Amino acid sequence: MRRKGVLRKLVVDDTVWLWGRRHRHPDCRETLSLRRADSPHAQLRLVFRSGEGRAVAGWPLGEGEIIGLGGHWLNLNEPGVVRRLLDEAVARGLVPTGNVVREVDGWPLFDAVVAGEAP
Repeated sequence: MRRKGVLRKLVVDDTVWLWGRRHRHPDCRETLSLRRADSPHAQLRLVFRSGEGRAVAGWPLGEGEIIGLGGHWLNLNEPGVVRRLLDEAVARGLVPTGNVVREVDGWPLFDAVVAGEAP
């Protein structure tokens, strides 16, 4: 079983990415944090908050699962899901450079990723 708080590694082409997921309160949200291994102070945080038509981990969902409009869901513990969200974030120019932490709403990326899935 994976220890909580330990960053996971994802290799994309020649770039090593470190990522982790957390569930936080009081506003019930899942946060997926991504950064390049060679740039520890440039971090992207994709934040998924519960809201109308959107839900994050908790009953009936499992840990790390998020569900959106139309019943589409993703599990933020799966490297393939993280890779698709990362690819979308890179395509949109969301990944910061330099010593900055950028926190963005993850739902638009969720929508793009699930729209690209086969029915």
